[in-house]
Amino acid sequence: MGKYKKLIFVCTGNTCRSPIAEAIYKNLEKVSDMQVLSRGLVVLFSEPLNPKAEIVLKKHDLELLDHVSNGLNASDIDDETMILTMTANQMKKIQEEYPDTKNIYTIKEYAGESGDVVDPYGGTLMDYEECYIELGRLVKKTLYKLNEEEER
Repeated sequence: MGKYKKLIFVCTGNTCRSPIAEAIYKNLEKVSDMQVLSRGLVVLFSEPLNPKAEIVLKKHDLELLDHVSNGLNASDIDDETMILTMTANQMKKIQEEYPDTKNIYTIKEYAGESGDVVDPYGGTLMDYEECYIELGRLVKKTLYKLNEEEER
């Protein structure tokens, strides 16, 4: 068992970026017993996966069966949870709302990059594809880094 028991990808509405990251991670890491989830910061009611995000996932032979958006709650977070947000503002909002939260980074920060993952919401199918490609790279870097930390 590694350092973390749970990994949560967080975006705004939990219909695009964080579910895409969750699907990519689960496809890459099939043997770990770490729980992998996605959550949103502004989830007023449950919604399915964004149709364009679903098309892009299917194009890459991935799917999240029966995904509905869920908001991040205090019960999701403990000392053995890593949270990866899509933007610095999302990370700041979580730190303000849950000040005792440890192990929180933007996904780019954790992967050794800077900046935010742009929200494709409202964009073209190509915008979603570009987001998928970016998240694919970042999630792979995340997986490699988690595996390195576990080996230490």
